[in-house]
Amino acid sequence: MLCAIAAQAQSAPEYQVKAAFLFNFAKFVEWPSNKFPSADAPLQICIFGQGPFGVDFERVIAGKSVSGHTLQISYPTNATEARTCHILFIPSTQKKKMQQILDSLKGASVLTVADTEGFAQMGGDVNFVLDDDRVRFEINLKATDAEHLKLSAKLLAVAKTVIGREGSATQ
Repeated sequence: MLCAIAAQAQSAPEYQVKAAFLFNFAKFVEWPSNKFPSADAPLQICIFGQGPFGVDFERVIAGKSVSGHTLQISYPTNATEARTCHILFIPSTQKKKMQQILDSLKGASVLTVADTEGFAQMGGDVNFVLDDDRVRFEINLKATDAEHLKLSAKLLAVAKTVIGREGSATQ
């Protein structure tokens, strides 16, 4: 499924592809059991502040569930609200606040995702990058491990770059 989305990246608008990736990340990440207050609690996919997705994101997520958890979209406006998210997309408009947001989320087991150069290197979990006009992503394995998030080998296999795999980045 992730490979199919990567293949679509050349023809679909950029943020449609990113919205589809956010949905699919939920399928390939395992959160600590205490991140869900109950077995059927919704999985929160959040966009920090005003996001660039518009209705594309809601169209992709509508009516879907992952591992028995319905998907719910939230738009937190501060890091305290964002701690309840499972996946948090931080748009590039928040670049000046990114490090502060990341610091505030430490220990909350939130998969942080952005599309800002250097995000993974500053401690973010997943960063979208454009590669020959295709949407790809890089993963910071050290950051996901610190948040007790387990990423599927399938997700790691389709990443453009994995930071922290056996001490080095892979391309």
